[in-house]
Amino acid sequence: MGPRPERSNRPKQKSAGNVAAAYLALLADRGVDYLFGNAGTDFAPLIEAYAQSAQTGVAVPRPILATHENLAVAMAHGYGMVSRRIPAVMVHVSVGTANMVCAALNAARENVAILLTAGRSPLTEAGVLGARDGYIHWAQEMYDQAGMIREIVKWDYELRNAEQLTTVVDRALAIAATEPRGPVYLSLPREVIATAARMLAQATRPLIVTANAGRDAAAFKALTQFTERFAVPVVQHRPRYLSLPSSHPMNLGFDPARMVQKADAILVLESDVPWIPSRTAPRRDCKVIQCGFDPLFARYPIRGFPCDVAITGSSVATFAALTAALADALDTESIALRRRWIKDEREALTAAWKTALDAAARKTPLDPAWVSHCVDRAKDPHCIVINEYTLFLEQCIFELPDLYFGSSSASGLGWGAGAALGAKLARRQSPVMAVLGDGAYMFGNPAAVHHASALHELPVLFVVMNNGMWGAVERSTLAMYPDGLAARSNEPPFVALQKLPAFEKICEAAGGYGERVEEPAALPGALQRAMSVVKDERRQALLNVICGPGGTA
Repeated sequence: MGPRPERSNRPKQKSAGNVAAAYLALLADRGVDYLFGNAGTDFAPLIEAYAQSAQTGVAVPRPILATHENLAVAMAHGYGMVSRRIPAVMVHVSVGTANMVCAALNAARENVAILLTAGRSPLTEAGVLGARDGYIHWAQEMYDQAGMIREIVKWDYELRNAEQLTTVVDRALAIAATEPRGPVYLSLPREVIATAARMLAQATRPLIVTANAGRDAAAFKALTQFTERFAVPVVQHRPRYLSLPSSHPMNLGFDPARMVQKADAILVLESDVPWIPSRTAPRRDCKVIQCGFDPLFARYPIRGFPCDVAITGSSVATFAALTAALADALDTESIALRRRWIKDEREALTAAWKTALDAAARKTPLDPAWVSHCVDRAKDPHCIVINEYTLFLEQCIFELPDLYFGSSSASGLGWGAGAALGAKLARRQSPVMAVLGDGAYMFGNPAAVHHASALHELPVLFVVMNNGMWGAVERSTLAMYPDGLAARSNEPPFVALQKLPAFEKICEAAGGYGERVEEPAALPGALQRAMSVVKDERRQALLNVICGPGGTA
């Protein structure tokens, strides 16, 4: 994700005396600003190297302590996602690697470049510096430690001697920075573009479905211009990055079901799941164009969406080529007919959203639609919002790229809070808000999160939509067994989250501000107070918002 790491032209910095020192100096030289980590017994050389660098003045990445590996990688994810630079993460041997697998899978599915590293148990039992000197050094060793993460990462390797250091680090950073299917700018065969352009030109009801085009800020602008010029509406299904301004006339929301059935040509753009096949499907005569760096998502074991044409390349390059091909292929009358159809669809959609908000405004417990609306009204126009399942985008306004980030398609819970801290680290001048489900909040290791926020002076507002249940589990059960016994049960197992802790008190224990909100009318004032603490006092804040079961997590 992002450009290749810059290589300094200045002379190489001298090693502080060991491989760990040389490693840190090399990372800094290659543009790695931060090393996130949670230490173990294998960190001794690294800690010594940091102490040496403080005396020698050798530049090294700033160490960022996170007291759980899942949090360390989530913070690195958030930092890399916003800054588009490559962070490094260091964790303890086998057990530390196991703890970071969930967060690593999130980053992998969203193509966020991170240099993940882990220690290894000492190989020798005695006789050399660093040999085994603790009982855990036997039990924690594995035959293939990297095996548990090999399927997730693009490349793995074990540094076997100091002479390899520069080669291995440079290769790791280069592979991490390169898009999944090769260079960022790929040549686009004319025949493929011409075929796709013909399909779009002949369509009366074309549609673009995307989830991640906005990962490239330039693609946000390119998509905005392309859709406006040729009157092609956009649905953003489960977006992790927004790709179009909320107010754009071609923005037809976030549910593809209705539009997919009406379309006669669909351009699927950086979207792994453009629709749910069991709920909706394109017409038989609908042409489907799959576009992206990996348009068929080759690393997914199974993905059966139709594809008449596949275009491999960046969104910006694709739209440039399609624009040139379509420039003379569409007449003004055809575009005008599309605009009238899209205008009617958007008016109906926004009316439905307003009706839902009006119905939600006075509900107790609070309705997530009302909470989302209040969050939108409270946030600064340039506030970064991290959403782990609970924010209703139809009730929010985002007009610029790089302001909204949703949870990974891998859905590894516990990402949001750490990602918000990483986003704040990357863009300290911007306010940052994390909207989390109660379960997602607990998966994020709250004590570690709030400790990291205080320790690294990263003031973030956490809004926890607390519905006291695993909403996704309940919805899944009801969908499969709408007339089953569980549907008639007051307390189906594995759904209710009873006797939850007072989340606001956890934040307070770390020096932050906490407040519980139970009434709809109280929420705007609570948000204002919490935002004031974050902005004016530079302290973290948490609102524990008691919601009904209408949430998405």
